[in-house]
Amino acid sequence: MKATTLTLLCLTALTSQAHASSPDAWAAYDKAVLASCTKASGLKDAKPVSNAAQFDDRVGYTALLLQGQYPQKHMKGAQGTELCLYNKKSKTAYVSEWDSIRPVGKTN
Repeated sequence: MKATTLTLLCLTALTSQAHASSPDAWAAYDKAVLASCTKASGLKDAKPVSNAAQFDDRVGYTALLLQGQYPQKHMKGAQGTELCLYNKKSKTAYVSEWDSIRPVGKTN
């Protein structure tokens, strides 16, 4: 009887783990990251450069690279790149200019 109860508890735990990472849950999370990072960036027409980098839960962050236009008049619509770090726990986005990521001319 105890073995059956233990097996049932283990299966229940595994089932709840599977639901936590459903495609719908990931889609909602990705949407929240994009919205928070876009708002924090301040870039006009900010778009993700690629998919977000999901760090281990021990790190607690998701990274997203965004590109858009700097809104300041003196920047004259220049293209900008920003790295966003999204804190999973506080659900807060932090951005930093990342224009240095642009490729430099080809060297031989």
